[in-house]
Formats: sequence, C-alpha cells, structure tokens
Amino acid sequence: MSFKSSGQIRKEFMDFFERKAHAITQSAPVVPKDDPTLLFTNAGMNQFKPIFLGDQKTWQQDGKEWSRAANTQKCIRVSGKHNDLEEVGIDTYHHTLFEMLGNWSFGDYFKKEAIGWAWELLVDEWGLDKDRLYATVFGGDEQDGLPVDEEAIELWKSETDIKSEHILKFGKKDNFWEMGDTGPCGPCSEIHVDLRTDEERAEVDGATLVNADDPRVMEIWNLVFIQFNRENSGKLNPLPAQHVDTGMGFERICAVMQGKKSNYDSDVFKPLLDEIGRLGGVTYGKDYKTDVAMRVIADHIRAVSFGIADGASPSNDGRGYVIRRILRRAVRYGWDVLGLRKPFMHELCSVLAVQFKDVFPELHAQLGYVSSVIKSEEESFLKTLGQGISLFGQVAEGTDVISGDDAFKLHDTYGFPIDLTRLMARERGLKVDEERFEELMNEQKDRARSAGKFTTETSDAGEWNWLGEEKTSEFTGYDETETAANILAWRSLGEGKGAQLILDKTPFYAESGGQVSDSGSIDCGDQKLKVVAVENRDGKRIHTVNVLPEDPTAECVAIVDVAKRSEIEKNHSATHLMHAVLRDVLGDHVAQKGSLVNHKKLRFDFSHYDSVTAEQLDEIEKEVNLKIRENIALQEEREVPIDEARERGATMLFGEKYGDKVRVVTFDPGFSMELCGGTHVKATGQIGYFRFLGESSVASGIRRVEAVTGHAADELLRNEKHELQKVKDAIGASGDPVAFINELLKDKKQLEKELREIKMKEAASGLDSILDSGVEIAGGIHLITGELPGSDMNQLKQLGYDILNKRTENTVMVLGTKDEEQGKVFLMASVTDDLIKKGIKAGAVVGALAKLVGGGGGGQPNLATAGGKQPEKLQEALSKASEVIEAMA
Repeated sequence: MSFKSSGQIRKEFMDFFERKAHAITQSAPVVPKDDPTLLFTNAGMNQFKPIFLGDQKTWQQDGKEWSRAANTQKCIRVSGKHNDLEEVGIDTYHHTLFEMLGNWSFGDYFKKEAIGWAWELLVDEWGLDKDRLYATVFGGDEQDGLPVDEEAIELWKSETDIKSEHILKFGKKDNFWEMGDTGPCGPCSEIHVDLRTDEERAEVDGATLVNADDPRVMEIWNLVFIQFNRENSGKLNPLPAQHVDTGMGFERICAVMQGKKSNYDSDVFKPLLDEIGRLGGVTYGKDYKTDVAMRVIADHIRAVSFGIADGASPSNDGRGYVIRRILRRAVRYGWDVLGLRKPFMHELCSVLAVQFKDVFPELHAQLGYVSSVIKSEEESFLKTLGQGISLFGQVAEGTDVISGDDAFKLHDTYGFPIDLTRLMARERGLKVDEERFEELMNEQKDRARSAGKFTTETSDAGEWNWLGEEKTSEFTGYDETETAANILAWRSLGEGKGAQLILDKTPFYAESGGQVSDSGSIDCGDQKLKVVAVENRDGKRIHTVNVLPEDPTAECVAIVDVAKRSEIEKNHSATHLMHAVLRDVLGDHVAQKGSLVNHKKLRFDFSHYDSVTAEQLDEIEKEVNLKIRENIALQEEREVPIDEARERGATMLFGEKYGDKVRVVTFDPGFSMELCGGTHVKATGQIGYFRFLGESSVASGIRRVEAVTGHAADELLRNEKHELQKVKDAIGASGDPVAFINELLKDKKQLEKELREIKMKEAASGLDSILDSGVEIAGGIHLITGELPGSDMNQLKQLGYDILNKRTENTVMVLGTKDEEQGKVFLMASVTDDLIKKGIKAGAVVGALAKLVGGGGGGQPNLATAGGKQPEKLQEALSKASEVIEAMA
C-alpha cells in the first residue's frame, strides 16, 4: 500500500462517493446553528437530523434534491466513552476535535450498498489488508424483542470477501445506535482493523480483542442502519423510510493508511507538533512526559481554534466554558511540562489555518480574530495560574489534608490537574482527599454528558392532516402583508394548547436569521385565528395558532400585524446600518456573531477584542443616524447567484448555510450590502431615530450592543426628557442642571471634609482620656483599648500614629469602631519599638483579633489595621487583646 497524504485520503473518500451519486456537502459549524439540544456538533449526521426526524425529506443543494450525501465534518466531543477530556493526549488515538468522514442515504440505498461500498473503498481502492479487518453486527436484544441482524451477516458474506470468522456479533451496547431516549434508531455494523504485528496476531486471535479497548485493534468505520423509531413507552416501531448514517474517524484512517501506530504520528498532526517543538525546544518522540504535553497542545488548539471560529468564544458557561477548559488544560501543560510561561497557543493558529485553508476556510478567514481571542485568554489564565499557586498556599496552611472541594476548585477555576495538586501537597507532606475530588469530577462529567445528548420532540402534537398533496408554502411577505390562502395541512398541539397550520401562501415571516416571526391573524370564514409563532421547515411555513380551525377547507385570509412588522423592519434595517458603521469605526475584523431583532429592540453580538468606548458608541450612533436622515432607498434583489453576490462583496455570515440563489439587501452599494432573508424598511428615513441602550461582553472576544429605533426610540427620548425635568424640579435649577449638580457635589465634599475634621478633633480630645484608661498586663506592658463611635479606618490609623508619638515605650494600643448598619467593624493596633524587639507585632495582634469579628488584616510591625463583618463582637475582641499579647510576650 503506497503512502497517501491526509489530503489525498480525504479527497479520495469524497471522489468515491461522488461517483456513487452523493452530494458532497460542506461541514456544518462545530457550534450548531439550529439545534439547541446539542452543545457541539458531535457527529456528521447532526446537520441531517431534520431528515431523520421526518421534518425534511431530502437534502437540497446545487438546485437539486438529493437522497444521498457525503462529507467530512468537524466534530467536538468532550464527554462520553473514550472522550474524557482528562484522558485526551494521554492515549494516542482520541481527540477533542476530529474529522468524521461519512456517507448518508435518506430513504434510498440501505444495508447492501453501505456494506459493499465500505469494503470496496477500504480494500479495493485503498488496499487495506482484508485479513486484518473485522466486521461486527447486532447480536439481538431480548428486552427490545429484536433478533440477530442476520440480514447484515448475510450481506457481509455476499457483498464482500471477508472471512466468515471475522464477522462478529455484539449486543445493544456496541451495535445498536440511538439518537436519544426517543426517536430514530437502529442496528449498526462496525469495521475494525488489527494493527498488531504478525507475531502478535499469531499468538492471540484478533477477534478476542475487538471491542476490548485494545488500541491496536480499533474501530475505523461505523455503518448505522436507521430503521426503527423508539416511542416514549420504549416500544420500537419500523420507520416508513430507512436511512444509512456512516462515520469514519479521519485521523484514525490516516494513521492506519500511513502505517503509523498513533494518530499523532500521521501528517495530520506533524505541522503542529513541529511548531510546538520549536516553541518549547523539544522533539516529539524523545520523552513520554513531553510527548503527552505536545499531544495535548496539538489536539486542543484544533478544538479551541475551530470552536472560536464557529462562534464558541471562551466564557463561564455552556459551550464557551468547554472551550475555556480545553484551552486552559493545554496552557497548563505548556507551562508545567514545556516551561512555556508566556502565551504561545495563539502562535499555532496560523499553522492550523494554512493546513486547513482549502478544507475548512473559516479559520483562515478569521485568523486575526481567533488568534487575538486565544492570546487574550492565555494572558488572563497565566495570571490565574499564579493566583492558583497562591491559593494552594492558603488552603495548605495549618492542615494535613487538602480537601476534595479545594482540589476541585484548583482544577476547575485555576487549571490545576489533580496530579499537580498531589505533587505540591506531597512536597509539603500533605495528603489530598481524592475520593471527594473524584465525586465532584464525576458530577461535572454527568452535566457535560447530559448537555451533549440528543433530545427529540415529545410534545402532545398530533399527526399532520393533509387536505391534499403534500407541498411547500409560497411566501408573499416581501410584497404584501395580507394574502388569500388555503390550509394545506393542520394538526392539534393538544388539549388547550392550540394548533398548527400549513398554508399554500402566507405573508407571515418565519423566525430566521435573528428576526422573530410575524404575528397577526388567519381569518377563516367568520373565525379569527390568532397567529403566535411561525417557523419554516423544509419550505413549509408552520403557523402556530390559538385554536383549531372549525372548517379547515374554508378560504382564509392571512393578515400580518402591520404595526408590529413595521417596528421589526426598522430594527432590522438599523442593524444593517449599524453593522456597516461598526466595521468603519472599529475595523474590518468586526463580524456578526449573533443577533436578535424584534419589535421592541435590536441586539447584536460581534467580534471585537476590547470594550467599545463611550466616545466610539457616540460616533457610531451619530453615523447611523446620519444614514437614516439620508433616507437611502432599499435595494432588494432576489435569486442572485451566490458566486455573483460573493464577487460583489456582499457581507456573509461565517457558518451560515446559503443556497445557490440568495437575496441581497443593499442600502447604498458603497455602504451596506448583505445576504439577508429578513424584512426591511423601504428607505432608511422610516427608521426615525437610532439610540444605543448599552454595550457589554458576551464572551472572550465577543461584544454585545443593544439599541432601539422607531417608536421605542421616541419613547426613550420622551422618558429621558421627563426624567431630566424631574431632576430640574427637584434641585430647583432653571439654568444648566449639570453645573448646578456639580456645585452641590462640591459643597457636599467640603461639608464631608469639615465633618471629618470635627470628628478628628473630638477623637483627639478624647485621646488623653483613652491613654489614661490603660491597664498593666503581664511583663509590665501598658495596654490601652477602646471603642471610638463614629470613626472610620483612616481616623483609627491617624490616632495610632498620634499615640506612638506620645507613648514611645512599653505600650500596645488596640482601638476599634463599628458601623452596625453596614455590618462592618474596624480595628487598629499600634506597638512601640521596644516591644517589637520582644516579638510583639501589630500585624499579628490585629490579625488574631480580626478573626473574632469575622475578618482579617495586617500591616507594619508598629501599626496595623483589620476589618470584619461582625460588629456585635467588637467588645469581645477588645477584651481578648490582653490574652493575645501575653501569648506573644
């Protein structure tokens, strides 16, 4: 078998299935766009889920409908069998991000072709040794009442020349695939390869190592035959249309075909490993410990880079949290093993971008943005890592065991793996409660697994009732807001939950691209149905209404709520104007990462490294309103070839699926031109006015702005006017209220200063009486304690210095004050120099007493302060001063 590069292998897979009449589709983003049930795209079939669920019949591409498809899909898996994040890099064949080569049949071919073609590609085309291949089939399941998949067994015998003894039966756990707890499912047939030496194969039969977690005998291709639907009751019913879903690990097949024992030895990882070696001054393959670190970094930069490029920036929850964990694990390995104490991960992005430029171009197109986000995250985490070392010092103080909760916090928040915590604990002669740590880790893994599972619809919705031929809906909403229509199909959503209708024609916009759906009514005869939501499924506009129509055959009129539609259009068009201005003001790196457009406001998420300043927001707001006043006419073009739109420079969204023909929305070709399916104003002047509501961070490298237009903007301005008038009335100012308020603040500051001076004089005048109240304790030390009502920390410190000037020998003073309303207490201790030499230090004194009032503090040996949260315990603390000091003397 001659050497093939990973690029050749990928291309030959695609070419093979293209010859078998498959549509070669693009990889979906690793961040699912239309599936909230998934944390990440974790299988090639994800983007075809609507077909398997019956919501869509075929795949539409190149102006055709396809019942066969094939592609290479970026996938991220960080939980489940063999995908524990903490194990990635330790072994040599599992990854957080991987490519899955796959082919699919949507009610077309089934087991015969899937099995025959898989063997044809692996053995006849690629030349794999058939004596090293094993096929597993479903061995049946009594609980589900399913027999052995004899059909698959016979097809392996008739369609291939595999040895009969290499066809192995396994149970439901290994050879029955399910989308979720309910929904499409079916038996599968896996192809495994034995990579052991001839001597090893002669000693131990490879059949005994299949599905035995031996890395030398591993699965390379899974053929899933989707032929059942699991009901809520657990019962399995045959599907009307049978499907095929296959998946082959790209990195694994590359390693196999290149004669490598490890995925990381293939040319898929070589460019990254070479660059990591250059940065760390090490060579891959020379040392186990550095090899693990290099594998972790090489794997993780792929998941992090493509995750960010597809919209999952590091954050503290959801997908962003997973990306942050993956990045921090890689940085920690670089820091701990390779000695990389400065940001380095971002430097690997360019290697990855060049390597995959022709396969997954989205990373190369956003290279500057992705690199900047990673570098910023690295800088932040390296600081956190230092804080983690400091925290370890704190939790290790005065104990024999590092608690499992502290170990987990060090791991989860500060990136400390348990082995690092264990090592640092051992250096101090401490143990770690690893049982509790593992308990918390398992809880976290359970949360991750549940977040990554498929879920399917289990509502009370009934079956669709078609009144004729099943067909798609015609959308008329670009041209009119009222359309005569007929009901094509209807179904109930359950008792008291309304119904859903599909119309032959509709002016109702279906929620898409960030714009909410229209609302309004469907008038059927004398009955008025309230439309509360609209969605588009495979070209069918599904209208959710409040009640079932009394006569589904009656002629209807679909009427959009024009007032609400108008406000939505203003916000959507303003979003386009704002997007263009954002790029002008902040730079070309700005790209849309999310949006929401409804009748009340607009929300827009975009890539940018820093917060947008108040001055920049003012400039953007000013420019948007300038474009509104220019009253630029809408230029709307439908059915524009995608290549033409691209050549004209129309703005496109990364990860968005576009057809061969697109709709282009333009407000001045030199200013704003975007691909968009939403509804818009006829000219920008209709927007009225644009005003920002605020700006914030969504995740690392992603900012969010919110704004209002039209009626909402007018209402905002009126409210601001009324609030300003209330302020004027309250302060009695007829002129400039700002100047008047500034004068009031100046007067307030002066009065506060005078009040502090009065309090200081009062405290100073009482100082002599406090000094006279001292007592002599053990060692002849003069101890002065007292409470000064109404004082603050600054006054206590000043009094402490005054006392040290008056009493220069053999004196310790402890003063306190409290604010019961705020729940605060302050302490100050001062010690004369002669007593410091005897081991009595102000910091130690005040630190010990602060614990009694629920706080802490410290300072210089001669004067120190502390704060606490239990003012009711101040007197108790002052009374303990002599005890604390005598213990030090």
